[in-house]
Amino acid sequence: MFNIGWGILFMLVNFTFFLICYKFFGKKGLYAWIGVATIIANIQVVKTIEMFGIVMTLGNTMYVSLYLTSDLLNEKYGRQEAKKAVWFGFFTLIMTTILMQMALQFKPQESDIAQSSMETIFGLMPRLALGSLTAYFISQFLDVRLYSWIRRFYPKPHQLWIRNNGSTMASSFVDTLIFCTIAFAGEYSLRVWLEILFTTYVIKFILTAAGTPFLYIARNFQHEDDKEVTTP
Repeated sequence: MFNIGWGILFMLVNFTFFLICYKFFGKKGLYAWIGVATIIANIQVVKTIEMFGIVMTLGNTMYVSLYLTSDLLNEKYGRQEAKKAVWFGFFTLIMTTILMQMALQFKPQESDIAQSSMETIFGLMPRLALGSLTAYFISQFLDVRLYSWIRRFYPKPHQLWIRNNGSTMASSFVDTLIFCTIAFAGEYSLRVWLEILFTTYVIKFILTAAGTPFLYIARNFQHEDDKEVTTP
């Protein structure tokens, strides 16, 4: 029961920080969020937890916030800004992967206490990064395209939930399938792998719906750079 209650609080804190980041830093804050959330999600995903008697990984909340961010950029600033943010996420993940792999190659001093822990977390990062980059590339650009496509049929302000949930829930399934296949196939038994696949998507599905009210709140924030809005 602890993980369930803590997970709800964890979700609220994550989405609240997302709102704060946009409220105080505007569009630049959304780009910063993309960079930070991409890295944190790929660190958290190393940890597995159990809820409702099934195995799942962390990182899902942060990863869903990436969809919220790209959808918000698409909504307020246009499709090109959303695509630019996706590319920025690629850069931050590639940069972190390269730098941390280089850092691991330094010979630690005898009294060092960090090397083994860093190896545990970042030693898996090349495979996780490959899975994340591949899934991120396909699913995020799919999300941007789907959002723009759905917007043609549901363009009204109050239909934001249709655009957000429709694009994110479809692209999340593609993302989950690709990432779990590349990152975890062979690392876990088939039963555990299927549990991770199923629960990861279900959790993303729930988190997407839970994050929609936060997206509505964020859309109402006004900033100077809102004047730079382009045609979707």
